Amino acid sequence: MRYRRFGKTNLFLSVFSLGTMRCLANQSTAFSTLQTALKLGVNHLETARGYGKSEEYLGKALKNGLQVPREQLYITTKLPPTGDPSLMSQWIDESLERLGIDYLDCLAIHGINTWEHLEILQDPNGCRKVIIQAMDEKKIRHLGFSTHGSLDLIRATINTGWFEFVNLHYYYFFRRNQAAIDLAKSKDMGVFIISPADKGGMLYTPPAKLQYLCKPFSPLELNYRFLLSDERITTLSVGPANPEELNLPLQVAHRTEELSIEERKVFQKLENELNLKLENDRCSQCYQCLPCPENINIPEILRLRNLAIAYDLKEYGKYRYGMFENAGHWFPGMKGNRCTHCGDCLPRCPEHLNIPELLFDAHQRLNGSPRRRLWEN
Repeated sequence: MRYRRFGKTNLFLSVFSLGTMRCLANQSTAFSTLQTALKLGVNHLETARGYGKSEEYLGKALKNGLQVPREQLYITTKLPPTGDPSLMSQWIDESLERLGIDYLDCLAIHGINTWEHLEILQDPNGCRKVIIQAMDEKKIRHLGFSTHGSLDLIRATINTGWFEFVNLHYYYFFRRNQAAIDLAKSKDMGVFIISPADKGGMLYTPPAKLQYLCKPFSPLELNYRFLLSDERITTLSVGPANPEELNLPLQVAHRTEELSIEERKVFQKLENELNLKLENDRCSQCYQCLPCPENINIPEILRLRNLAIAYDLKEYGKYRYGMFENAGHWFPGMKGNRCTHCGDCLPRCPEHLNIPELLFDAHQRLNGSPRRRLWEN
């Protein structure tokens, strides 16, 4: 296991962090999964108020003797933004009580996904004041935020100067947030990558075509190496449902060196395949087509179409596409069939794509059963 400085927090975190949304879904597997992770060198555990009973199960596991000194274990929980400061104060105390600890190493505001969320934090007498008070009382040592929001929103939130770290999406198959990572690095903020195995392409169950293109590596190994070789990034979330699912990611936990020539060749092969299969229909993810009058997330839909056609990532595409109109601000936007052919996007597209036609095609390929977030009511 390698360890990296988590920005201005000055904590040295393992390059893999244990995300507990799945592994603490029930008490029976919680202890063994945590014990295995710690034995393999993981020193950062991330949970959230919104992850079912995750905080409670983690607290019981800590109480029942994980045999790691508290000062060698870093615990992060996440709480949503709220306009009610007394509620935030209550939530902080409840999280500490459930976890059975005196302080949080890190608190992340969970889901600054909209401009309204950021406005809540700008109230000088709001929940941020309560958080600052809790930090003065040593209940919280470091403050950050997680986000599924737009690049502009992420950059604006970073530029407030309030936060020491950020949790965000960034993978080989989704590089939109690179500018946010650059900005976070310039501010000496820690960077935590959310769920690279799942959100990065459901790479634990890759299609045969993607496996073939990635040889002699696995797609998941390559994505981990893409991220681990980036010194701007501190740590990656791994969210196993059981101890066995830790095996593959932690096999590369020491591989933080620059990408090898052979790895770079595979990434070039993937890029070539994308160009070959998409030809004149490839969306380059410039985002100039937005905003859409019908609130269609055009770039994301066309990204999923790109991946489905080039790499046969159809199941991943269906998984993510099914969240449109079903996951609120966590995955905003309407589905492609909502397009009215108004044509607003067409003159803004530098590739001159027939966007309405591609949205319809993506809908035909990817529309399936609606999906919601795991812990959403």
